[in-house]
Amino acid sequence: MKKIVSLLVTLFFISTSLLHAAIDPSQLPEAKRTISGKYLSAKEAYEMVVKNPQKMLFVDVRTPAETEYVGIADQVNLNIPYMLDDYSTWDAKKSRFQMSPNSAFTMKIADALTARGLKKNDPIILMCRSGDRSAAAANLLTTAGYTKVYSVYDGFEGDKSKEGFRTVNGWKNAGLPWGYKLDQARAYLVF
Repeated sequence: MKKIVSLLVTLFFISTSLLHAAIDPSQLPEAKRTISGKYLSAKEAYEMVVKNPQKMLFVDVRTPAETEYVGIADQVNLNIPYMLDDYSTWDAKKSRFQMSPNSAFTMKIADALTARGLKKNDPIILMCRSGDRSAAAANLLTTAGYTKVYSVYDGFEGDKSKEGFRTVNGWKNAGLPWGYKLDQARAYLVF
């Protein structure tokens, strides 16, 4: 009887793992694909960080304004934006300020790893609003020699529903811990 119970428990965990398997990259929009092919859902990122928080770096790559006014995941170590708002240039097509690459991004990631006693081959999880910027940031880091860079493909706010609201998936919609409190240790200070 114990063997049967043990077998059933093992089969349950195997089937749960298969259901929770990584996404097929071909199912992702092109903007969310990475050259390394390493992806996590918001739930998978949460589980990975909670399981071993000291052995990885979890970075929110959204703009400082997004982390301040939209919220930030409790488990995020730092906000290091991949793109920054350029308040001197208007993007008429997107009806917003132009965004420009953060020239200090790779350097700030290297500094954050060093501060945590981590190296280029330790896991780095990147999350943006919905998975596009985190994928682009992951590509930049992979090209720079980082070997375990994961993009959270559904992001902090998730994808848009047919009605145009970000209610489909993502960190917030999964009910994962987040809030509006941004402390100075995690904030990105633009100089």
